[in-house]
Amino acid sequence: MLGRLILLIALVGAVLWFLHWFRRTPPERVAKLLRRSLLWGAVGVLVLLAVSGRLHPLFAALPAAVPVVIRVLNLLRLLPMIRQAMHALGLSGRSGATAGTGGQTSSIRTRFLEMTLDHASGEMDGLVLEGPFQGHRLSALNPEQLVDLLLLCRSADDQSAAVLEAYLDRVRGGDWRERTGGAGAAPPPAEAALTPEEALAILGLAQGASKREIRAAHRRLMQRFHPDRGGSDYLAAKINAAKRLLLDE
Repeated sequence: MLGRLILLIALVGAVLWFLHWFRRTPPERVAKLLRRSLLWGAVGVLVLLAVSGRLHPLFAALPAAVPVVIRVLNLLRLLPMIRQAMHALGLSGRSGATAGTGGQTSSIRTRFLEMTLDHASGEMDGLVLEGPFQGHRLSALNPEQLVDLLLLCRSADDQSAAVLEAYLDRVRGGDWRERTGGAGAAPPPAEAALTPEEALAILGLAQGASKREIRAAHRRLMQRFHPDRGGSDYLAAKINAAKRLLLDE
């Protein structure tokens, strides 16, 4: 009886941890991890069956397994929609910039994008402001659409391209570079035309923020978006520029 209780507690804890991880992790990273888990799980099952001499029943069951695999792949494509539904139901774990440090967000606006950075989770997402994907969230675009948007940004606005590259680096690693011909474009100056209002938005602060609040917000953002922690040189430079401008350094 005690063993079953411990098992039940462990199962509930695992489910709660998974839900917390799911709502805090960018959709592309969730889908990528699930695909890898399915692949290595299948390899492990094949190895186990081969060692135990039970491969023949597996081959007999393959036709029935094909529809299940197709449904799982379709579910992975729906991850952005599932996350949006969770957000609409209040289950996304984000409460906006007014809920204190745990829900504080920063904003970087360019010609094509309005990018948001969550201080607590390090999650990035953005709204497309112009072009063929206007009105769409970045998390709802597939890899091909993101590459098309990046090529458009590179041809028309260096600031938008630098911000989108930072997003792609964070949620897709280096995979996207292979689709765009290697390294990214040279980032534009981070301090170009930066106003006090933009600096406050970058640090996620309101007008009249104290020097202590500015330094604290800068420290939290650098802990999340430093190049050594999955951020980018451009984002780090932008965050540093906002701090210097607000502190008049």
